[in-house]
Formats: sequence, structure tokens, C-alpha cells
Amino acid sequence: MNPAMDRTISVDRLAFDDRAYILSSNDSPGGRGINASCVIHSFGGSTLAIIPTGGDHGERFEHSLNSCGFQVATVPIRNDIRLNLTITDRHGLTIKLNEIGPRMAQLEIDDVEKAVVSRLDQAEWLALCGSLPPGVPSDFYARLIARAKAKGVKTLLDTDGEALSQGIEAGPTIVTPNQQETERLLNTVLLTKTSAIAAAKRIHTLGASTVVISLGSRGAIGLMSEPGLAMWEAIPPRIDAISPIGAGDAMAAAILWSLAKKDEFADALRWGVAAGTASAKLPGMSFASLEQTGEVYQEVDVRQIQL
Repeated sequence: MNPAMDRTISVDRLAFDDRAYILSSNDSPGGRGINASCVIHSFGGSTLAIIPTGGDHGERFEHSLNSCGFQVATVPIRNDIRLNLTITDRHGLTIKLNEIGPRMAQLEIDDVEKAVVSRLDQAEWLALCGSLPPGVPSDFYARLIARAKAKGVKTLLDTDGEALSQGIEAGPTIVTPNQQETERLLNTVLLTKTSAIAAAKRIHTLGASTVVISLGSRGAIGLMSEPGLAMWEAIPPRIDAISPIGAGDAMAAAILWSLAKKDEFADALRWGVAAGTASAKLPGMSFASLEQTGEVYQEVDVRQIQL
């Protein structure tokens, strides 16, 4: 709902109150939904990305998408989409600066909703990804979850703030917050595995059927309620992370790709952690291939947690 041109700048080092030298700069289309489509497409899956876009950045964004390989449906808006900056050094230290996004008029919001709803009959999953730009009500994702459920379409919610809170209440099939998003949602701190387990249980009681909390280098906690309540943790191998930005997007996408193949949930969680870990090993805003993810997948340890 809030796509962007992502500018990734690599520097020699990042240090407070000192200069850094730019080694490279690269622009690419981004936003959580676009990142998810890139990963699923590279894994051999099929997606349709529905995107509001406008302005000069929007023209560059659409042109850049021509070589991505997956299907795209654009909804024209008046204002310019975002330009986001990611600055990373050779040691893996990363700073991400995101613009808020364009203010959208009610007619534009309605057009996006119509574009989504008109395609639900052909969909197995609806992934609702990223922040909501100014003007979009915080219950926008919740409304789309309700529309999808009425059509028998499963939903994945990957957002933050009020959009996350209200979206969970609408009962998505799966929700995939990271540690910081979970802490903001529940007004708590996840310092231990025990606190992460308790957080997953709380989010489930709020309305989500399946909960996956990404814990960065510590892996992920996953809880599912069908056919019965069960929980797992997926522990990744130790790696030298180069750029962890986007690893969470890769994780959510790989989980969705695996579930769409009818894999067991524990295996989908393993694929998700593998994709996030493998992507964190790459420079800039890069996503691991299926082959690279498969290599890490072999080293991810999945253990069931007794409830």
C-alpha cells in the first residue's frame, strides 16, 4: 500500500560525528509487498502485486518493475511515492530512513480496494504488506481481511502500529510481526524466549489464527491453532550478517511460499528463517535465491515447544 523507490548506499564505515565515503549506490523498487513478490517469484511461485503509484518516483518505480518478472497491477494516484534510503557499511551496520509516503485521497483508496477485491476470486492468498500512507484509515487492512475471508481467501498480515492492531482483530490467517513491532503492539519487551512465547500467545488471543514473531539472529517463534494449538521455535545457524534490512520481508515471503505448497507449518517456519538468514548474508537490499536459502535451510534447527 506504500511502495517506494529504495536507494541503497554502501559506505566504507559508519561512525558518529565522522565522515564516510560512498562506495556504491543503487536504486530499486521496494516496499514489503514488492520485496515479498520478488522472493516468491525467485522461488518459482506466482504473485500479483497491486500497487498505488504516482509522480516522478512512481514512473521510475513502474519502469524498474518491468524486469522483475512477476505480474503487477498499478492504481494511479496524484502524489509522488516514497524515496527510502538504506545506508550500510562493510561491517553490516545499517541505517534505514523511510519517508512517510504520499497522502492519498478517498477516491484513490477506494480504487485500490476495488482493485484488490476484484481479484480475490482468482487468489489463494492475500498478503497485506507494509505501512499505510497518510490519508489511509488504520482499519484498511482489516476491511480487506474481512472481504478476503468472505471469499474463502487466506490472508497474511505484515505491518505495524494501528494497522497491525486492527488487522489482527479482523482474524488474519497468519500475522508476521518482528520483535520491535511485537513490542509496540503489546507494550512489552521481548528479552527472553519465554517472553516471546507469551507474546505469541497474546497475539493469538487477539484474533490471528497463526502467529510468527521474527527475532532476528535468534530466529523465530511460531504458533498455529489449526488443527490444534502448537508452537515451534526455529533457530538459525550463526552467520556474519552483512545487511539484515529486508530479512524480515524474505522470511514472511518464504513462509507464504511454503504454505502455498501445502508444507507443514513447522517446515514453512524453517523455510522462513532460512530465507531471512540467507538474505542477511548478502550486501545491500538483496534477497537470497532458492538455492542459497536451501543451503541455510539444512542448518536451521526447528524444535516444538510444549504448551
